[in-house]
Amino acid sequence: MRAVALLASALVLAGCSTGKDAVVAGGEFQFVAPDGQVRIRYEGDERKVVKGLSGPSLLRDGETIRIEDFAGKVVVVNIWGSWCPPCRTEASELQKVQDETGPSGVQVLGIDVKEHSPEPARDFANVRELTYPSIYDESGRTLLAFKGYPPNAVPSTIVLDKQHRVAAIFLEGVLASDLTPVVRELLAEA
Repeated sequence: MRAVALLASALVLAGCSTGKDAVVAGGEFQFVAPDGQVRIRYEGDERKVVKGLSGPSLLRDGETIRIEDFAGKVVVVNIWGSWCPPCRTEASELQKVQDETGPSGVQVLGIDVKEHSPEPARDFANVRELTYPSIYDESGRTLLAFKGYPPNAVPSTIVLDKQHRVAAIFLEGVLASDLTPVVRELLAEA
């Protein structure tokens, strides 16, 4: 019985891989980290759209934030938590990206995860004077839009092109100097 279960597991895993070990075929994004990379870039047909990304606003009660709210913009999605020490440094860097590239068509969007209450995250954002919006994602449902994305990868950042296809992933803390060249490159695309 155990051998059958192991064989079934192996077949399922084999069926989920692709030749390049990057993105499963189809129109929607499916996360795979080739060779355990922590910085991943997608080009051309490798880019897959993210659908259904939405959730309650952290800072505006009763408001829902949807990816469609940022049509035609490059979107920098940052997964963070007020309990996350690297997120403290990263937040001001993301605000810098928003300030410098927002007028050109970039939107930073936070997804606050693993908080039992929105209050610590609201305090975190207010103390740091963050102007970009965040989704409050206590349940982890918002992250389901990134199929297969590791829920424990905090902090991490996903950069979407103007068509909201995944163009880059950082499975580690980032600085503005990491993100700005990527978003400027995506802004320049037709």
